Formats: sequence, C-alpha cells, structure tokens
Amino acid sequence: MTEKQEKILQAALELFARDGFSSTSTSKVAAHAGVSEGLIFRHFKNKEGLLEAIIKEGEVKARTLFADIVLESDPKEVIRKTIDMVLNISSNRADLEFWKLQYKIKWETEKYGEHKMEPLHLALTSAFTKLGYVSPELEASLLLIINDGLATRIALQKGFKCETLTSFLKEKYQV
Repeated sequence: MTEKQEKILQAALELFARDGFSSTSTSKVAAHAGVSEGLIFRHFKNKEGLLEAIIKEGEVKARTLFADIVLESDPKEVIRKTIDMVLNISSNRADLEFWKLQYKIKWETEKYGEHKMEPLHLALTSAFTKLGYVSPELEASLLLIINDGLATRIALQKGFKCETLTSFLKEKYQV
C-alpha cells in the first residue's frame, strides 16, 4: 500500500468514526488526507470501497494480534494471553485509537465481522477442552464476549481501567 493510500485510509477512518460513515463524503476524506478526490476513486472506487479497505485492515491487524495466542501450545497461556490482549491494546495509544475507531464504525455500519474472531475462538475452545472444562466452546465464547465488553468500555469510558477485571479473570481461570 502506498503512503497516499495509507493517508486516505487513516483520514477515512478518523472521519467515519468522528462524523459517521453516512455523513462523510469522499470529498471530505480527500481534503482531510490532502489528496484529490479522484485518487480516492482510483484506489478505492467509492466510499464503500474505503469502508471495505478499513474493515480489511482491521482483519489483518486482528490476525496479527491473535497470532501469538493461536500459535501457543500451553492451554493456560492461551487463556492468559487472551485476557491480556485487552490490556496490551489499552496500553498502546496508537493501537487503542485504531481499535476505538474500528468499534465506532462497526456500530454505525452494523458490520461486526465475527469471522475474524474464529481462529481465536478455536484456540480458546481447544485450551478449555485440554483443561477439562465441561462446555469449552461456551467458555471460549464467554471470554471473547467479556473481552469485547472490556474493549468497548475502554473505548467509550474515559479513564476506564480494566486491570481489576483482568486480574479477576486470570484468577477465575487460574492462569
């Protein structure tokens, strides 16, 4: 991806999150990115193409974020790393802003993209199975829903600290 394409995507992400997808025109994105509107059409075809590129970028970042967890063989470490994922995101300002904007767009466009969670869900299900949990698939779903809720709170509630809750989860799962 070229530097200009990255500028366009960053500008679109910021404007879609701030002003809403529906209220943001490609001309606004072009002005914010400091490029011509024609360049947006050449690279992304239209506003929906911009949105798709932003969603795909989120999927790529999610795979990168999950890689260390999915490749982990120790079941307790899979669970611990999944719990710590929220803390790791919240401690890096650039990551936090990226995911915050992704969440805003997800809500407005009603595109959740649950398929990107599948590798993590499978790794957690396997971990809970190895540890002898009665309902490993449900435990995996529950932990992912809790993480999603924590990420939402971090994104929406200024100054929200999730350390107490993540410590509680680690104690609950004995990891």
